[in-house]
Amino acid sequence: MAHDTSSSASPSFTAPSTLLIIGSGVFGLSTAYALTRRPEWQSTQITVLDRAGGSAPSFPENPVFPARDASSIDSSRIIRADYADPAYAALASAAQYAWRQPGPDSIGGEGRYTETGFVLVADDEPPRVRNARGLEVKSGMGFARDAYANALAHARQAGRGDDGDWVQLLDNRAAIAKATTTGAELGDWGYLNRGSGWANAERAMAWLYERVEGTGRVKFVRGTVDKLEIDAGQRKVVGAKLMNGQSMRAELVVVAAGAWTPSLVDLRGQAVATGQVLGYMDITPEEQARLGQAPVLMNLTSGTFLIPPSNNVLKVGLHGYGYQNPKKVTSCLTVPKPTSISAFNDQEQFFPEISVSQPLTHLDDPTLWMPASGERALRKGLRAMVPWPSVADRPFTANRVCWYTDTPTGDFLVAYHPYWSGLFLATGGSGHGFKFLPVLGEHIADSIMGKCTPILKDKWAWKEVTDVERSIVTEDGSRGGQAGLILQTELRKNGPRI
Repeated sequence: MAHDTSSSASPSFTAPSTLLIIGSGVFGLSTAYALTRRPEWQSTQITVLDRAGGSAPSFPENPVFPARDASSIDSSRIIRADYADPAYAALASAAQYAWRQPGPDSIGGEGRYTETGFVLVADDEPPRVRNARGLEVKSGMGFARDAYANALAHARQAGRGDDGDWVQLLDNRAAIAKATTTGAELGDWGYLNRGSGWANAERAMAWLYERVEGTGRVKFVRGTVDKLEIDAGQRKVVGAKLMNGQSMRAELVVVAAGAWTPSLVDLRGQAVATGQVLGYMDITPEEQARLGQAPVLMNLTSGTFLIPPSNNVLKVGLHGYGYQNPKKVTSCLTVPKPTSISAFNDQEQFFPEISVSQPLTHLDDPTLWMPASGERALRKGLRAMVPWPSVADRPFTANRVCWYTDTPTGDFLVAYHPYWSGLFLATGGSGHGFKFLPVLGEHIADSIMGKCTPILKDKWAWKEVTDVERSIVTEDGSRGGQAGLILQTELRKNGPRI
């Protein structure tokens, strides 16, 4: 893991005696690991709390962490520095350096990371378009062109030249079809970055979990949080109450619960849980041999992507606007209205009934199958990316609804809560957090200690929201599909499998 503990913390910072991290996914686990490596935290009792998650072969000794339906647990994730935003491109480039290191002591070693290249394309459209609210936002083409410029800049910095060998422009459909290796005219314009690839997400998380556990500094607790516990008079979060009635107290609470975070802390207007569809199908050894050598493929206009298969299983995904699953909850810690701020004994005022999009996963319903609308989008994307009759119409054998924590801009939310002391948020991955796993914890630790870089501090800051009812749509140019879909409504439309 890449790390830097040389810089000092804010002069006013003192590490808490006890720390509770809620969530053991990318944000939570990487933060725990980073803090164990810092001398300021040597005396801090660190606890990581997460839900029960069933069992899996890669976790024979500990079947819980991360939870089995966390977004970080899957067969594969794209690892790329291909960003329209220079700050994320630079951060991802640093993460890729760590992913590329070989050997058992590297997160990407022993086959956990594979550098196959990445074909990123978009359909013919202006770089900026108007959204449903009439605001001008970046389009898929705009994202692709800006990402190409950043990819070229990083290739030059790495000494990989300007001859197109490392980052190759694909300015027509024929060039794209050749680069995909599947013969797919996937879009109108794009590029091939040979320095990107994919990681086995579950194996990488298992590697990190073993490193955290090996420090002997972190206590892992299995449990489901009912709600945060507060000292209303002090305006302070003091711990978490579990569904079984148990209380867990800590001087500082970090909520890094992914798509479950908005059910614990009121994030209306700035973060929302959205379900994204993934489809899997069995392929033959011959198809594995051909597709296994292909680059990662993604069309930013449609949002569909394909990661090279492993073990004769092909995965197709949709990086889209997602499905929301609104439910009434009374578990969400809010900020009281000025008229009731003095009624500190009435704790119910801090947990009013509000509507929150909540994840629905295969652990809630083992029979859950993605909405037909999502399956149609995956099928269309598959036919565009692998135009082989033997594969294009083959039924999906498995599926998953993967839950993002989306923000309007796609920026993470890594900051102290502005009202409740003792509460720090590390969430808002917006479907692109996993690739930063080798470096993210260090930056979150910096943020906790008051020494985050100014550019990341600004991007990851708590946002003041004037309209909590406004539907969140991530409009950074990387999404496709239809916005505003409700999961339960779409599930009721499901007909015969495609």
